[in-house]
Amino acid sequence: MSKKSTILEEKIVPIAGRIAEQRHLQAIRDGLALGMPVLITGSIFLVLGFLPIKGYNEFMAGIFGQAWLTKLLYPVGATFDIMAIYASIGIAYRLAQSYNVDPLQAGALSLASFLLATPFNVLFQPEGIEEAFVVGGVIPKVYMGSKGLFVAIIIAILSTEIYRFIIQKDIVIKMPEGVPPAVSKSFTALIPSIIAITAVWLLRIGIEATSFENIHEIIGTLLQKPLSAIGASLTGAVICVFLIGFFWSFGLHGYDMVGAVMSPIWLALLDENRMAFQANPNAVLPNIISSQFFLIFIFLGGAGATLALALLSATRSKSKQLRNLGNLSFWSSLFNINEPVIFGTPIVMNPILAIPFILVPIILTIVTYVSMKVGFVAKPIGISVPWTTPIGISGYLATGGKISGAVIQIINLILAVLIYYPFFKSWDNKLLEQESKND
Repeated sequence: MSKKSTILEEKIVPIAGRIAEQRHLQAIRDGLALGMPVLITGSIFLVLGFLPIKGYNEFMAGIFGQAWLTKLLYPVGATFDIMAIYASIGIAYRLAQSYNVDPLQAGALSLASFLLATPFNVLFQPEGIEEAFVVGGVIPKVYMGSKGLFVAIIIAILSTEIYRFIIQKDIVIKMPEGVPPAVSKSFTALIPSIIAITAVWLLRIGIEATSFENIHEIIGTLLQKPLSAIGASLTGAVICVFLIGFFWSFGLHGYDMVGAVMSPIWLALLDENRMAFQANPNAVLPNIISSQFFLIFIFLGGAGATLALALLSATRSKSKQLRNLGNLSFWSSLFNINEPVIFGTPIVMNPILAIPFILVPIILTIVTYVSMKVGFVAKPIGISVPWTTPIGISGYLATGGKISGAVIQIINLILAVLIYYPFFKSWDNKLLEQESKND
């Protein structure tokens, strides 16, 4: 083993492992997953609203009336437009769970704190009136969606940390025995809730005295906009796919680690595309990079684009080990489940295959980004296509029914096969030699 490899295993990998186990990052990752089923459901209705079929609009209008599209998109508003609420509850729930305190109470407290931090007013400009005016007593939808995602994350962590600290210090109201558990838990959470909500209230009062006016403006100016600019860039995308491949090559779940930090940014970028597409299906979408960019177009078969390796193993291998593994893993790889490939080939701690495993996604990222940038390939329209959807279908759906989305997936798969092939051949020959010695 080389000195460089020893340093990586002894110094870098343990640090990465501790980062992967960090409770707040895990809570963000798992908490954001709470909204995924409803976002995918909302995506279905968005797709149905803009099917690229000639005469479809007229057909739907003839059956359901001229307002058919508005009514069909009701579920989109109930899913995408309130994703910050799902995040607020989900992250607090998961974080409280990690501390072994009541997660349901933590989720409710987080939601109350998030709404408290949000000003209940919207700027309204009726049609035909030049000047807009503020309407009070209204929850602003703009802060309930992707624009409020970062605030929801921060408030969820803050309120839950206050809640669990007070609970663990046993500064609670204790009810006598015989009181129903639900009632007892409510009184247990009373003091922590008062303290957490008071803290958020004081935070809001303090921020309102500044030029920012509310916490959403502070986070948007100082955090969300700069991070989004980095996350939406080609350089940022390349760094992310490198880190994902690097961590996986040591047996650490790279996408979960990187996604814990980047998922809020990628979700916000995805939703910007969704809103632009929903407003005008022919509009130029603002973002190329989003969660769908990676899941649908880069990680074909899973991290490392290992569908190519599974295909080679099933069709071109001479060693029994790779041939049997390829026959088994190819079908799961079609649905982007590649743990059998990563641990069975193996790729983990394998310097021969780790090179293409890291390199292929970087090449595919550059090719796909440039293709979308110059307009050869349609950008993702902002819907959440399930990550297990096979290639061809997923690319077509993610781009709103554009054939170019499926074509770039096929091109990327061919590129991945070509890059993997010499490394695959080297590993196959090595296994074949070992099998010959054992016979």
